Amino acid sequence: MAEKLVLAYSGGLDTSVAVRWIQENYGYDVVTLTANLGNVDNLSEIRQRALESGAVGAHVADVRDEFIREFVFPALKANALYQGVYPVATALGRPLIARLMVEAARQEGATAVAHGCTGKGNDQVRLDVSVGALAPDLKVVAPAREWGMTRVEEIAYAKEHEIPVPSTLEKPYSTDDNLWGRSIEAGVLEDAWREPPENAYEWTVAPHEAPDEPRYVELQFEEGLPIALDGAEMEPVDLVETLSKIGGEHGVGRIDHIEDRLVGIKSREIYEAPAATILIHAHKALEGMVLTKDQVRFGETVSREYAQLVYDGLWFSQLREDLQAYVDSSQRAVTGAVRVKLHKGHATVVGRKSDYALYQHALATYDEGDVFDQSASPGFIHLWGLPIRTQARVRPEE
Repeated sequence: MAEKLVLAYSGGLDTSVAVRWIQENYGYDVVTLTANLGNVDNLSEIRQRALESGAVGAHVADVRDEFIREFVFPALKANALYQGVYPVATALGRPLIARLMVEAARQEGATAVAHGCTGKGNDQVRLDVSVGALAPDLKVVAPAREWGMTRVEEIAYAKEHEIPVPSTLEKPYSTDDNLWGRSIEAGVLEDAWREPPENAYEWTVAPHEAPDEPRYVELQFEEGLPIALDGAEMEPVDLVETLSKIGGEHGVGRIDHIEDRLVGIKSREIYEAPAATILIHAHKALEGMVLTKDQVRFGETVSREYAQLVYDGLWFSQLREDLQAYVDSSQRAVTGAVRVKLHKGHATVVGRKSDYALYQHALATYDEGDVFDQSASPGFIHLWGLPIRTQARVRPEE
C-alpha cells in the first residue's frame, strides 16, 4: 500500500499537473487540501477536479473567518507593512495553509506534504518552514522546483494524461489573492519602467475614473480591532469584504513596489489592498491619539520587525509570538472611532476620537481655556539643552 501525501491544491494548472506527477515520480497516493481564504468561489467544484486529476481524497475548508481573526487582525494590530508598503496579504495566508496541510496529513496518516511553489519565490520558504515548525517529521515535496516544465509543457502533460485544467490559455500575469489583498506580477510588469496597464487590476478602479464626490467611512475599533463600519457592528469577514469593495470603487489600495524577495532578488510587485490600506491608516491614526510618543516610536520598530518575520515565513517563530504579546498589550487603549475620506485613490484620515485620548483640547488650544503653564517652559528648555551647551563649551574648535 502506497504512502500518502497531502498536496496544497488550488485547482490551477500547476497543482492539477502535480497530482499525477507526484504519483508517477514519488509513488505517493495524493490527497489534496484546498482552503478558501476568500479566493475560491466553489469548493465542491475544486474538490471534484482534484479527484478527476487522480487524487485519492480531497479535503476542502472555508477558513475565511479563521484567516481574518487569527492571522490578519493580529498583523493589523502591529500595522504590519513589509518595506513600509506591502500589507503581507499572501504571506499571512501561507502559515494557515501549512497548518491545514499538517492537520490533513495527521488525519490521513500521510508521511509527506507538497505544494506547487517554484524555487524562485517566497512562498516555498513560507510553506516549507511553517510545516517544519509544526511537523518536522513530515517530508516536503515541491514538484515545480524539480520538473523543469514550462507552462506550455505543463499543458501538454495535462492533455496527455487527460487531466482537467481550467484553461489552456497563457495568462498575462501571475496572481494570488485572499481577503486581505491581491498580488500581481510577471508579464509586462517585469519592465519596471512601464506603468502597470489597467488590465492588471481587478479590485480597484483607476483613481481618475473614481467618483468625483468623496466617500467618508467611520470605523470603530476596540482594543485595536475593527468592530463596526459606519455605525453598524459587523463580523470580521463581512467588514473586510465590505470595506474592500467600497475602497476599490474609489481607487484606493493600489501599490507598485520594487520588492526585496527573501531568496535574494528584487522583483516588481503590484498589489491591490483596499481594506488593508484603509484599516492600517485608520488604526495608526487612532494609535497616535491614545498612545504616548515613546509607544508610537517603539511601535514603528515592532511593526517593521513583525512584517519582516511574516514576509520571511517565520509566523510560527518564538520571536513573532513574543512580539505579538507586546502588540496585544499595547492595544489595550486603542479603542475609539476614526473617520476616513476616500477620494480618487487616496484614503485620508480626517477625524478621530477616543475616551482614552491623550490629546487634550485644554492643553493643545491657543484659545480660551488654555491650561498649559507656559511659565514652566524656560526651566524645561534650560535642562533639555544642558548637554548640548556643555558639549559646545568643551569641544575642540574646527
